[in-house]
Amino acid sequence: MALANDSLVTEFILLGLTEQPDLQIPLFLIFLVTYVITAFGNSILIILIVLNPHLHTPMYFFLFNLSFIDLCYSSLITPKMLMNFIQEKNIISYRGCMTQFYFFGFFAISECYVLTAMAYDRYVAICNPLLYRVAMSPKTCSYLMFGSYSMGLTGALIHTGCVLRLIFCDGNTINHYFCDLLPLLQLSCSSTYVNEIELLIVTGKDIIVPTVIIFTSYGFILSSIFKIQSTAGRSKAFSTCSSHIIAVSMFFGSSAFMYLKPSSAVSMDEAKFSSIFYSIVVPMMNPIIYSLRNKDVKVAFKRTQNRMFKS
Repeated sequence: MALANDSLVTEFILLGLTEQPDLQIPLFLIFLVTYVITAFGNSILIILIVLNPHLHTPMYFFLFNLSFIDLCYSSLITPKMLMNFIQEKNIISYRGCMTQFYFFGFFAISECYVLTAMAYDRYVAICNPLLYRVAMSPKTCSYLMFGSYSMGLTGALIHTGCVLRLIFCDGNTINHYFCDLLPLLQLSCSSTYVNEIELLIVTGKDIIVPTVIIFTSYGFILSSIFKIQSTAGRSKAFSTCSSHIIAVSMFFGSSAFMYLKPSSAVSMDEAKFSSIFYSIVVPMMNPIIYSLRNKDVKVAFKRTQNRMFKS
């Protein structure tokens, strides 16, 4: 896609999370630690899944892709955010801004559908365990992941294409810590009507449709769990699903609050606070949620650790 630019603006200034001088260093340290935890946690999870054959199952195939997406799009945003805290002016070129916006959309939308695929995987595992190997074959899992990335690619192209039609006049200061859609719409000096309609349709589809599928899956899952006679069986089933429910609630909740209302009704302070959850907190929490509560991951970690020490 050609990054056409009919605007007078050739670069943007990112204001960052806050302009208060006394908060710059503390926030820099907090988000630096957060990013290190995110990068380390997701990288370790990816390595464990690759190196341990007992994790080569549909559930961990989806988790591998979720960790890859979280690692990529947190790396797309957080380093630039950290620069806001230590530089007087954090400048990004028009082309760089559009590139960051496109890849953020690609990874964020892909994550919506990966989480949906994970809900379907749990539904089949709990509601139709005898058909699990057939229903969640390697071919099916590959199709689900291909579909997830295809939806991310298509959605990001549509969003970016609509932003490229906007004109930015004299104002080039983005009241945000990365090139997100809503601050760009508020900064534009041209009509954003088409963008508002596109935002509601495309983003609504990428948030509402996966949410409906996930809630429907968990409706069937809860119905099946309550039919389990043994307390231990019910506890194991709840434990299997609870990690995914926590991740879904944080990601979709903060995304819906941010995007499912007109841009004129969104305060940028609220927008920045909400975006911290889906762009920084969720990528950090996912490996923690899925590893600390998961016996298979703990076993894989110990086996990998033992192999490293023996070698």
